[in-house]
Amino acid sequence: MTFKIVVIGTSLGGLSALKIVLENLPADFPVPIAIVQHRHKESDNTLKQFLQEHSLLPIQEVEDKDEILPSHVYLAPADYHLLVEQGYFALSTDEPVSYARPSIDVLFESAADIYGEQVIAVILTGANQDGKQGLIKVKARGGLTIVQKPATAESSIMPEAAISAVAVDWILSLSDIAAQMVKLCHSIRK
Repeated sequence: MTFKIVVIGTSLGGLSALKIVLENLPADFPVPIAIVQHRHKESDNTLKQFLQEHSLLPIQEVEDKDEILPSHVYLAPADYHLLVEQGYFALSTDEPVSYARPSIDVLFESAADIYGEQVIAVILTGANQDGKQGLIKVKARGGLTIVQKPATAESSIMPEAAISAVAVDWILSLSDIAAQMVKLCHSIRK
């Protein structure tokens, strides 16, 4: 079986963490990646510009109804929830979840609803518990879960909350996460 999407959630310290993950992915990484990075609702496109400097994959901020394409990285826009639909993204201005919009839980749960066991969900550094419920749902639907080792996180609250909530498949140092993603997405899952 092949994976349809990798979803990544991060908050405090996420810029450095995302830089490390993205710069270690090859240009032929076959699976689309959707990212929620908590940020201020007035944020501009500097996040996209910064991350693009460290990635061989094209990065774009999602617009409503954007098609989900392989080998692309998609960022949730500031102040919008990012949802996965069958083959495309949707944006929502529903109330914040875990005090956040975009919310990691919203992205993860929608990906699990649509693609089930074909989802890989990754939780990186962060200072709240957003992502915990989404990770539970990804795991319940048969998807795979990766969490940054709390000791390597700028803020360990989010990874610790995820680890305490669900039997995570891999707890990895930041430097090992991209390699695990490549291994999973370049091999046939039994």
